Amino acid sequence: MKLIAVIGSGTMGNGIAHTFAQAGYRVNLIDLNQERLNAALLTIEKNLDRQISKGLILADQKSDVLQNIQSFTQLNEGVSDAELVIEAATEDVAIKLKIFEDLDKFCKADTILASNTSSISITKIAGVTRRPDKIIGMHFMNPVPVMKLVEVIRGFSTSDETTKTIMNLSAQINKVPVEVHDYPGFVANRILMPMINEAIQCLHESVAGVHEIDTVMKLGMSHPMGPLQLADFIGLDVCLAILNVLYQGFGNPKYAPSPLLVNMVASGQLGVKSGSGFYDYTGGTKELVVSKRWG
Repeated sequence: MKLIAVIGSGTMGNGIAHTFAQAGYRVNLIDLNQERLNAALLTIEKNLDRQISKGLILADQKSDVLQNIQSFTQLNEGVSDAELVIEAATEDVAIKLKIFEDLDKFCKADTILASNTSSISITKIAGVTRRPDKIIGMHFMNPVPVMKLVEVIRGFSTSDETTKTIMNLSAQINKVPVEVHDYPGFVANRILMPMINEAIQCLHESVAGVHEIDTVMKLGMSHPMGPLQLADFIGLDVCLAILNVLYQGFGNPKYAPSPLLVNMVASGQLGVKSGSGFYDYTGGTKELVVSKRWG
């Protein structure tokens, strides 16, 4: 493969584009909004500068990486010649299904279509296309240029050839691919989200405060980041969406979202992206400041 298309220029989309471009692939980054694309390219440039300052890449590699990325606001133009398309749009079933319906029309017959979904069924996504054997999940971790794992999710009809191609490609971009099967939440979020939900419930029941809950998990379980801080970074709206997928998919009350999480999302406290969640980010993310609501 030489040309990869990435749909969505948000945190995950620009990270995926950055990673492939740094590995030498040509990347078409697609978003309906040109301003978001401009912001994504600026983010990629800043992240490259950070890599240079840490000695992870050479200064002269920066221009090569940026030259490998082209931006598009029209889906058909961005994907028409791509050999792999990775969808990294918002975690909304209806939006993703519409994207894959369109991709099936606009892409070449042999193009592999992947989703970066963190919980939505790959089999369901494949069902709106005429190429279910070429539909697969590539669940990257955030921040994409740093984190090694790629959960490769095999849908009910995903072929051996498609799976092998994506496993090999993931290794070629210096990631560690792990093959999993298509069940709600896959592996990463099926394990992670109930832990985050339980941490939120502990706060809701006043078992301990924000700082205390996160400190217990960091020092007691060697987690680099506490579950409440991690929830803020993921986005509380995303956490809620994933928990709802788990709850609906398994019909098990153990996956039911905490009422506190539901209320925080309804009130617009989404974590880092909104400037406030369990912590306050108005001064940036360098220092942890517990939100006044919990202080």
